[in-house]
Amino acid sequence: MQSDCSEQSLKTFIQKLGFDKFSPELVEIAFTHSSYAQENDLEYLKCYERLEFLGDAVLKMAVTDYLYKKYPEAHEGELTKIRAVVVSDEILHKIAQKLGIESYIKVSKAEDKCGGRKLESIQACVMEALFGALYLSSDKDALKEFITKELSQIIEDIAQNKTVYNAKALLQEYTQGKSKELPEYTVVEESGAAHDKTFTIAVSYNGNQLAQASGKTKKQAQQEAAFIACKQLGLIKED
Repeated sequence: MQSDCSEQSLKTFIQKLGFDKFSPELVEIAFTHSSYAQENDLEYLKCYERLEFLGDAVLKMAVTDYLYKKYPEAHEGELTKIRAVVVSDEILHKIAQKLGIESYIKVSKAEDKCGGRKLESIQACVMEALFGALYLSSDKDALKEFITKELSQIIEDIAQNKTVYNAKALLQEYTQGKSKELPEYTVVEESGAAHDKTFTIAVSYNGNQLAQASGKTKKQAQQEAAFIACKQLGLIKED
């Protein structure tokens, strides 16, 4: 997919997200990977890393506020677990794909050839950087509303199905309760083009394979394999 990170295309894209007043310069920086900055001899401040740092805090604050009000009787530990999943790269990547940010990301030619703009980690970082850019230059209440609107359904899903999203931790607790051995995750197969790989991963415990599953990232495949293992072990009900 061809990158289209011109000022006008980005301006139109951000306006479609519901923001009228913002800094085009900051938004452009939010979509600029460090490899692009280095390739074009741009100063460090012209890549998204500082904005990502800020946006991470903005995201956590918005999610924390939403959780605190949405679940007034939930314990701190429970809210922390839900938030940890909500602000993860996996969830941010899902939002990034839903919004269609890929074509606007600037990466170096080498990074682009390797499918860098498709990577979960890069798209998640760009989302955080965008939050940072909008926090500095747009209406903060509108940004908070946008974040919670995009994540509210996911938050409710996580709150109702915590074991699905945290199967790896559940399986680890189970194995540690049996012995000091931890589950082992092994890549069984990799298939597909470099920018669109599918990973098949097996999870084993004490030398015995419990389950295997596939996913577009190793993390996703591990989580799915752990989930299947937990179901087979009776740790998660089928429904």
